[in-house]
Amino acid sequence: MAEGILKSLDSGLQVYSAGTKPASKINPFAIKVMSEIGIDITKQYPKNVEQFLKEPFDYVINVCDNARQTCPAFFGQVKHRLHYSIPDPVEFVGTEEEKLSFFRKVRDQIRVTFTELALSFTRKRESI
Repeated sequence: MAEGILKSLDSGLQVYSAGTKPASKINPFAIKVMSEIGIDITKQYPKNVEQFLKEPFDYVINVCDNARQTCPAFFGQVKHRLHYSIPDPVEFVGTEEEKLSFFRKVRDQIRVTFTELALSFTRKRESI
């Protein structure tokens, strides 16, 4: 969801999303709640963070505590590392409607957090 939200906020950003234990496909609840805000993530696919470890990045951003603890070290040049403590909605247990509600809550938290982050990127580019 974070990748879709960041790409929707600033098309000039190159965004790559990956996990330490990627699923085989995008979670259908994520697809549904993102489509509710007009963002199509159906062309995204889960990737393993290991494929990016030697790449240079301006930012490496962890969005959950588990990823922060289990994420391997990046060997490429990383200018900034950020961490946001956002719950992993996949781990939520409940009815289908409760899961959808929790995915929406997480989506909205990601959107607020990353909107502020994208605005800071825009301000930095404009000041150059």
